[in-house]
Amino acid sequence: MKHTERITPIAAALSAVATLLCCLPLGFAAAAATASLGVAIAALRPWLLGAALVLVGIGYVQIYYGKQSCHRRTPASIAILWICTTIVVLVAFFPQLIATVVADLLPG
Repeated sequence: MKHTERITPIAAALSAVATLLCCLPLGFAAAAATASLGVAIAALRPWLLGAALVLVGIGYVQIYYGKQSCHRRTPASIAILWICTTIVVLVAFFPQLIATVVADLLPG
C-alpha cells in the first residue's frame, strides 16, 4: 500500500474538520443574531398577526368577490390562499407548536 493511499483519507478528514472549525464561529454568530432578532420582533407580534389577518382577508375579497379584475380564479390560487390561511391561523393560535415543528425540520 502506498503512502498516498493511507494519507489521503486522513487528509480529507482533517480538511473537513478544519472547514467545520473555520465556519463554526459564524454559525454561533448567526444563531445569536437570530435569537436577538426574535426578541426584538416579539413585541410586534400582535401587529404582525393583525397585518397577516388583514392581508388574508384582502386575498379572500379579491379571489371571491373581485369580479372587476381581469384575472380568473384558478384552483391553484384558491389552494394557495387556503394554505396561507391555515398557516396564519396555526401561527396565531399555536405558536409554540409551530416553532417546535420548524425547529425539528431544520438541519443541525
